[in-house]
Amino acid sequence: MVVTTSPPEPILSAESAISALDAEDNQIRYYAAWWLGKHQIQSACAALCHQLQDVRYRTVQGGYPLRRQVARALGQLKNIQAVPALLDALNCDEDEQFREVVIEALGKIGDSTAASPLLQLLKSGKSQPYEALIEALGELRVIEARPLVEPFLQHSSERVQCAAARYLYLITQQPEYLERIIENLNHENPYLRWAAAFDLGAIGHIQAAEAIVQAKVGNSLKLLNLKRILETVLESDKSEWEKQQATQTLFHIIDELLIQL
Repeated sequence: MVVTTSPPEPILSAESAISALDAEDNQIRYYAAWWLGKHQIQSACAALCHQLQDVRYRTVQGGYPLRRQVARALGQLKNIQAVPALLDALNCDEDEQFREVVIEALGKIGDSTAASPLLQLLKSGKSQPYEALIEALGELRVIEARPLVEPFLQHSSERVQCAAARYLYLITQQPEYLERIIENLNHENPYLRWAAAFDLGAIGHIQAAEAIVQAKVGNSLKLLNLKRILETVLESDKSEWEKQQATQTLFHIIDELLIQL
Protein backbone atom coordinates (compact mmCIF):
# COMPACT_ATOMS: atom_id res chain seq x y z
CA MET A 1 0.00 0.00 0.00
CA VAL A 2 1.32 3.43 -0.93
CA VAL A 3 1.05 5.94 1.88
CA THR A 4 0.70 9.54 0.81
CA THR A 5 0.77 12.65 2.92
CA SER A 6 -1.34 15.65 2.09
CA PRO A 7 0.52 18.91 1.54
CA PRO A 8 0.54 21.32 4.48
CA GLU A 9 -2.17 23.93 4.63
CA PRO A 10 -1.02 27.26 3.13
CA ILE A 11 -0.22 29.90 5.72
CA LEU A 12 -2.96 32.43 5.06
CA SER A 13 -4.27 33.01 8.56
CA ALA A 14 -3.19 33.13 12.19
CA GLU A 15 -4.70 29.70 12.79
CA SER A 16 -2.85 28.07 9.89
CA ALA A 17 0.43 29.71 10.92
CA ILE A 18 0.11 28.54 14.54
CA SER A 19 -0.69 25.04 13.33
CA ALA A 20 2.32 25.09 11.00
CA LEU A 21 4.68 25.58 13.94
CA ASP A 22 4.28 21.82 14.51
CA ALA A 23 4.63 20.83 10.84
CA GLU A 24 7.10 18.15 9.76
CA ASP A 25 8.97 20.50 7.42
CA ASN A 26 11.33 22.75 9.41
CA GLN A 27 11.35 25.40 6.70
CA ILE A 28 7.57 25.69 6.95
CA ARG A 29 7.85 25.99 10.74
CA TYR A 30 10.47 28.72 10.32
CA TYR A 31 8.26 30.62 7.86
CA ALA A 32 5.28 30.27 10.22
CA ALA A 33 7.24 31.87 13.06
CA TRP A 34 8.30 34.69 10.74
CA TRP A 35 4.70 35.22 9.56
CA LEU A 36 3.34 35.35 13.11
CA GLY A 37 5.94 37.93 14.13
CA LYS A 38 5.50 40.07 11.03
CA HIS A 39 1.74 40.21 11.52
CA GLN A 40 2.08 40.57 15.31
CA ILE A 41 -0.39 37.79 16.08
CA GLN A 42 -0.82 38.09 19.84
CA SER A 43 -2.80 34.84 20.08
CA ALA A 44 0.36 33.00 18.97
CA CYS A 45 2.38 34.04 22.02
CA ALA A 46 2.00 30.77 23.95
CA ALA A 47 2.67 28.60 20.90
CA LEU A 48 5.78 30.59 20.04
CA CYS A 49 7.05 30.39 23.62
CA HIS A 50 6.73 26.61 23.46
CA GLN A 51 8.98 26.54 20.39
CA LEU A 52 11.78 28.30 22.29
CA GLN A 53 12.66 24.80 23.52
CA ASP A 54 12.61 23.22 20.04
CA VAL A 55 15.19 20.47 19.46
CA ARG A 56 14.00 19.22 16.07
CA TYR A 57 15.56 21.95 13.93
CA ARG A 58 19.28 22.04 14.63
CA THR A 59 22.17 22.74 12.28
CA VAL A 60 25.33 20.65 12.07
CA GLN A 61 27.11 23.53 13.82
CA GLY A 62 24.77 23.12 16.78
CA GLY A 63 22.57 26.19 16.26
CA TYR A 64 18.78 26.38 16.55
CA PRO A 65 17.37 28.37 13.59
CA LEU A 66 13.71 27.99 14.58
CA ARG A 67 14.39 29.10 18.15
CA ARG A 68 16.11 32.22 16.81
CA GLN A 69 13.20 33.10 14.53
CA VAL A 70 10.71 32.46 17.32
CA ALA A 71 12.61 34.84 19.62
CA ARG A 72 12.57 37.51 16.89
CA ALA A 73 8.82 37.02 16.50
CA LEU A 74 8.26 37.38 20.25
CA GLY A 75 10.25 40.61 20.18
CA GLN A 76 7.89 41.88 17.49
CA LEU A 77 4.84 40.90 19.55
CA LYS A 78 6.17 42.84 22.58
CA ASN A 79 3.92 40.72 24.79
CA ILE A 80 5.06 40.62 28.41
CA GLN A 81 3.60 37.12 28.75
CA ALA A 82 6.62 35.90 26.76
CA VAL A 83 9.16 37.25 29.27
CA PRO A 84 9.38 34.17 31.57
CA ALA A 85 9.99 31.83 28.61
CA LEU A 86 12.57 34.20 27.13
CA LEU A 87 14.37 34.46 30.47
CA ASP A 88 14.54 30.66 30.64
CA ALA A 89 15.97 30.66 27.12
CA LEU A 90 18.94 32.74 28.30
CA ASN A 91 20.29 29.53 29.81
CA CYS A 92 20.98 28.05 26.38
CA ASP A 93 24.78 27.94 26.14
CA GLU A 94 24.86 25.96 22.91
CA ASP A 95 23.84 28.77 20.57
CA GLU A 96 25.14 32.26 21.37
CA GLN A 97 23.32 33.72 18.38
CA PHE A 98 20.07 32.44 19.86
CA ARG A 99 20.88 34.07 23.19
CA GLU A 100 21.64 37.32 21.36
CA VAL A 101 18.20 37.32 19.70
CA VAL A 102 16.55 36.49 23.03
CA ILE A 103 18.28 39.46 24.66
CA GLU A 104 17.15 41.72 21.81
CA ALA A 105 13.56 40.49 22.26
CA LEU A 106 13.64 41.21 25.99
CA GLY A 107 14.89 44.72 25.27
CA LYS A 108 12.08 45.33 22.77
CA ILE A 109 9.41 44.04 25.15
CA GLY A 110 10.74 46.37 27.83
CA ASP A 111 9.45 44.55 30.91
CA SER A 112 11.41 45.46 34.04
CA THR A 113 11.55 41.87 35.29
CA ALA A 114 14.23 41.23 32.67
CA ALA A 115 16.52 43.90 34.14
CA SER A 116 18.12 41.84 36.90
CA PRO A 117 18.80 38.69 34.81
CA LEU A 118 20.37 40.76 32.04
CA LEU A 119 22.48 42.67 34.54
CA GLN A 120 23.69 39.36 35.97
CA LEU A 121 24.78 38.29 32.48
CA LEU A 122 26.93 41.41 32.21
CA LYS A 123 28.38 40.78 35.67
CA SER A 124 29.09 37.11 34.98
CA GLY A 125 32.47 37.70 33.40
CA LYS A 126 31.62 35.18 30.66
CA SER A 127 31.66 36.10 26.99
CA GLN A 128 28.32 37.58 25.96
CA PRO A 129 26.77 39.18 22.85
CA TYR A 130 27.76 42.53 24.35
CA GLU A 131 26.24 44.80 21.72
CA ALA A 132 22.74 43.33 22.18
CA LEU A 133 23.13 43.04 25.95
CA ILE A 134 24.21 46.65 26.49
CA GLU A 135 21.50 47.95 24.16
CA ALA A 136 18.84 45.94 26.03
CA LEU A 137 20.06 47.31 29.38
CA GLY A 138 19.69 50.79 27.89
CA GLU A 139 16.18 50.10 26.62
CA LEU A 140 15.25 48.92 30.12
CA ARG A 141 17.00 51.94 31.70
CA VAL A 142 19.02 49.75 34.07
CA ILE A 143 20.97 52.52 35.82
CA GLU A 144 22.90 50.04 37.98
CA ALA A 145 24.72 48.82 34.86
CA ARG A 146 26.44 52.15 34.24
CA PRO A 147 29.82 51.41 35.93
CA LEU A 148 29.95 48.10 34.08
CA VAL A 149 29.07 49.64 30.71
CA GLU A 150 31.44 52.63 30.79
CA PRO A 151 34.59 50.53 30.12
CA PHE A 152 32.98 49.26 26.92
CA LEU A 153 33.53 52.73 25.41
CA GLN A 154 37.09 51.44 24.90
CA HIS A 155 36.12 47.97 23.65
CA SER A 156 37.95 46.52 20.64
CA SER A 157 34.67 46.39 18.69
CA GLU A 158 33.48 49.78 17.49
CA ARG A 159 29.91 48.49 17.38
CA VAL A 160 30.12 47.62 21.06
CA GLN A 161 31.55 51.09 21.72
CA CYS A 162 28.55 52.55 19.90
CA ALA A 163 26.17 50.41 21.99
CA ALA A 164 27.84 51.68 25.16
CA ALA A 165 27.47 55.29 23.99
CA ARG A 166 23.80 54.62 23.21
CA TYR A 167 23.23 53.17 26.70
CA LEU A 168 25.02 56.05 28.40
CA TYR A 169 23.06 58.67 26.46
CA LEU A 170 19.75 57.03 27.35
CA ILE A 171 20.77 56.91 31.02
CA THR A 172 22.40 60.34 31.34
CA GLN A 173 21.10 62.42 28.40
CA GLN A 174 24.61 63.86 28.15
CA PRO A 175 25.24 65.13 24.60
CA GLU A 176 28.82 63.81 24.45
CA TYR A 177 27.48 60.28 24.06
CA LEU A 178 25.04 61.31 21.34
CA GLU A 179 27.86 63.05 19.48
CA ARG A 180 29.96 59.91 19.66
CA ILE A 181 27.27 57.96 17.82
CA ILE A 182 26.74 60.75 15.29
CA GLU A 183 30.47 60.68 14.47
CA ASN A 184 30.08 57.08 13.31
CA LEU A 185 27.63 58.21 10.62
CA ASN A 186 30.72 59.32 8.70
CA HIS A 187 32.79 56.23 9.42
CA GLU A 188 34.64 54.66 6.49
CA ASN A 189 33.04 51.31 7.32
CA PRO A 190 29.49 51.27 5.86
CA TYR A 191 28.31 48.71 8.41
CA LEU A 192 29.23 51.07 11.25
CA ARG A 193 27.39 53.90 9.50
CA TRP A 194 24.29 51.70 9.27
CA ALA A 195 24.63 50.63 12.92
CA ALA A 196 24.95 54.27 14.00
CA ALA A 197 21.82 55.19 12.03
CA PHE A 198 19.85 52.44 13.80
CA ASP A 199 21.23 53.50 17.20
CA LEU A 200 20.12 57.07 16.57
CA GLY A 201 16.74 55.89 15.37
CA ALA A 202 16.31 53.99 18.64
CA ILE A 203 17.33 57.00 20.73
CA GLY A 204 14.77 59.19 18.99
CA HIS A 205 16.53 62.56 19.28
CA ILE A 206 15.62 65.39 16.89
CA GLN A 207 19.27 66.41 16.52
CA ALA A 208 19.95 62.87 15.34
CA ALA A 209 17.36 63.27 12.56
CA GLU A 210 19.36 66.05 10.89
CA ALA A 211 22.53 64.00 11.21
CA ILE A 212 20.92 60.92 9.67
CA VAL A 213 19.77 62.90 6.62
CA GLN A 214 23.35 64.06 6.00
CA ALA A 215 24.88 60.61 6.51
CA LYS A 216 26.33 58.47 3.73
CA VAL A 217 23.67 55.77 3.98
CA GLY A 218 20.84 54.80 1.65
CA ASN A 219 17.68 56.90 1.57
CA SER A 220 15.53 53.91 2.52
CA LEU A 221 17.61 53.51 5.68
CA LYS A 222 17.29 57.23 6.40
CA LEU A 223 13.50 57.12 6.05
CA LEU A 224 13.23 54.02 8.23
CA ASN A 225 15.13 55.62 11.09
CA LEU A 226 13.38 58.97 10.75
CA LYS A 227 10.13 57.01 11.14
CA ARG A 228 11.55 55.33 14.26
CA ILE A 229 12.47 58.73 15.71
CA LEU A 230 8.95 60.00 14.99
CA GLU A 231 7.44 56.97 16.72
CA THR A 232 9.70 57.48 19.74
CA VAL A 233 8.67 61.12 20.01
CA LEU A 234 4.96 60.27 19.81
CA GLU A 235 5.32 57.56 22.48
CA SER A 236 7.39 59.74 24.82
CA ASP A 237 6.19 61.60 27.91
CA LYS A 238 6.89 64.98 26.33
CA SER A 239 4.18 67.64 26.51
CA GLU A 240 1.74 67.90 23.62
CA TRP A 241 3.34 71.18 22.57
CA GLU A 242 6.81 69.58 22.49
CA LYS A 243 5.48 66.64 20.51
CA GLN A 244 3.82 68.96 18.02
CA GLN A 245 7.00 70.98 17.50
CA ALA A 246 9.13 67.84 17.11
CA THR A 247 6.61 66.26 14.75
CA GLN A 248 6.52 69.34 12.51
CA THR A 249 10.32 69.37 12.37
CA LEU A 250 10.47 65.69 11.48
CA PHE A 251 7.79 65.97 8.80
CA HIS A 252 9.74 68.85 7.25
CA ILE A 253 12.94 66.77 7.25
CA ILE A 254 11.15 63.79 5.74
CA ASP A 255 9.50 65.95 3.05
CA GLU A 256 12.89 67.43 2.08
CA LEU A 257 14.33 63.93 1.81
CA LEU A 258 11.43 62.66 -0.30
CA ILE A 259 11.87 65.57 -2.72
CA GLN A 260 15.45 64.42 -3.32
CA LEU A 261 14.39 60.88 -4.27
